[in-house]
Amino acid sequence: MKLIEFMNVEKSFNGRKVIHNLSFSINHNEIIALVGTNGAGKTTTIRMLLGISQPDTGIVKHWSKDFNKNFGAQLQTTPFFEGFSVEENLELFAIFYQVKITKEKMDNILKNYNLSNVKTTLASKLSLGQQKRLAISITTMHNPKLVILDEPSSGLDPSGQRDVQNMIRNLKVNGKSVLFSSHDMLEVRNTADRVLIMDQGELLESGSPKDLLIKYGVPDLEELLCQLTYKENNYV
Repeated sequence: MKLIEFMNVEKSFNGRKVIHNLSFSINHNEIIALVGTNGAGKTTTIRMLLGISQPDTGIVKHWSKDFNKNFGAQLQTTPFFEGFSVEENLELFAIFYQVKITKEKMDNILKNYNLSNVKTTLASKLSLGQQKRLAISITTMHNPKLVILDEPSSGLDPSGQRDVQNMIRNLKVNGKSVLFSSHDMLEVRNTADRVLIMDQGELLESGSPKDLLIKYGVPDLEELLCQLTYKENNYV
């Protein structure tokens, strides 16, 4: 089942085309990594996927008319209230999402995201890793079908990065689809079922990490990204 389908999508800003003839799909219960250099068009693609921005030409097809009720999005801005505790943030967002949050459900969320021992701590006082876990717990508390994570492990130490990777994999185990952007190619290889590689608004490649490495005969995804974007920018 396809949740999202981009069909020949193009987008311009101030007369400059930033997305060129983009076509791809997101299927049910898969993890997709969206990668590319800065300015590749990843953020614009995510904005159109979420319905925040509309394409100039082409179609972005969603699986249902009320798709926005089944999205969970954690962008790079902090999606919680820093002056409230972890528990208070979860209670507030439960009201926003119109989710009934019982004590049992609250305890499960805190346990699943390893936040039980900081539930009364102000969000502003959390470590970066704890803030990331809180952000993802809020993003998923209304049980969305599709979760969008914009560089979810950025700035984290190796332990925090592993926590985020495990959370992403657990989302798939629980039947969700995930699209995340990342500059960490090891994270992409460890987590993603499929990789979309973009540069200058174009989709250069799509496939599983293993298949892409075999196809191009390179040892890792970082080398592949450099090789593809190097060629794309006409340096060879």
